[in-house]
Amino acid sequence: MTTSGLTRTRAGLVGAAMLIGTLVPAQAASATEWPRTIENTLTAMHGEAMAHASYHFYGEQAGYEHLPQVRVLFAKTGETELHDHFTQEARLIHFVRDDPANLRESIKGEVEEATRTYPRFAEEAREDKDYNAARLFTELAGDERTHARNFTEALMAITRHRGEIPEGPTVEPVRVVAGKPKVRSPRTLRNLETALRGESFANARYTVYGEHARVRYPKLARLFERTAAVELTEHFAELANLAGYVHRTRENLRKSIAGETYEATTMYPGFARTAREEHAFRAAALFTEIAGDEAAHARAFKRALHGLDHDHDHATRNDT
Repeated sequence: MTTSGLTRTRAGLVGAAMLIGTLVPAQAASATEWPRTIENTLTAMHGEAMAHASYHFYGEQAGYEHLPQVRVLFAKTGETELHDHFTQEARLIHFVRDDPANLRESIKGEVEEATRTYPRFAEEAREDKDYNAARLFTELAGDERTHARNFTEALMAITRHRGEIPEGPTVEPVRVVAGKPKVRSPRTLRNLETALRGESFANARYTVYGEHARVRYPKLARLFERTAAVELTEHFAELANLAGYVHRTRENLRKSIAGETYEATTMYPGFARTAREEHAFRAAALFTEIAGDEAAHARAFKRALHGLDHDHDHATRNDT
C-alpha cells in the first residue's frame, strides 16, 4: 500500500470516508463494546481499497514498460488486498447487510457526492483556476447522480416490486499515464486525493455488495459490479491522471514498499493491540494475520525492485 501524497493516517482516512459519504454501517456502529476496533477496521478497509486501486494501475504501468512479472505481482497483490483483506475486515464488522440496506447506503453516498462533495470541489477548482479539474469534478457529480438513480430504481424493484433493476452504466476504461500533477493549486490536489480515496472505497464496497447480491438478485449483482468498475477504471483513473498519482514502475514499487512496511510494522500491530485491549480477540488475530501478509508483500516488492536495479546495472555495464 502506498503513502506518497495520500495520507494513510487514521484521522485522514476516516475523515475522507465521512466526507465522501462512506459512513459506518448501523450494525457496526452499534458494536459499542469495541468502538476503537470498529474505527480501526474501517481505517484498514479504506487502506486496503486504496491499495487495490493503486496496484491495479501500477500493474498497468508495469505492462506499458514491458515488465510482465512486475505487472503480475501488482495484480495478484491487489486482488489479495480486496478479496482477502478488505472482505475479511468487512465481515468482521458486519459491513455488508441485506440488499435493501446495502442499496440505501449506496444511495446515501452517491447523493452526497453528487450534490455536495463534487460540486464543492468543482467550485474550489474554478476559484483556483484549475479548470480541467473543475470540469472533471462536475462530470463525476453527474455520473454519481446517475448511479444514485440506478440504485433507487433497484431498491424500488426489490422492495416494492415497481419497475426493474437497471442494467447499470457502460464501462469505458481510461488509461492512466504516468506523470506529474496537472493542477496548480494545492487545494485542488488535496481534493483530487480525497476523491481518489472515495472512489477506491466505492469500488471495493460495491464489489462486496455485488458478491452478496449474486445468489438472490443476479441483476442487482451486475448493477453493483458495473458501477464498481466505473468507479475504478473511469473515475479513479481520470482523477489519477490529473493528480499525477502513477509514476514509473521503480517509483511505484518504492511507494508500495513504504506503505506495506508501515502497515506490517506499525499500523496493523497497533490495531491488534487495541483490539486485545477491547477483548476483540478475533479482530486482533485478523490484524496480526494481515500484518504478516503485508510484510510478505513488502518483501516481494523489494525483490522486484532489486531485480529491476540489477537489470539496469547489467545493461549499463554492457553498454560501456
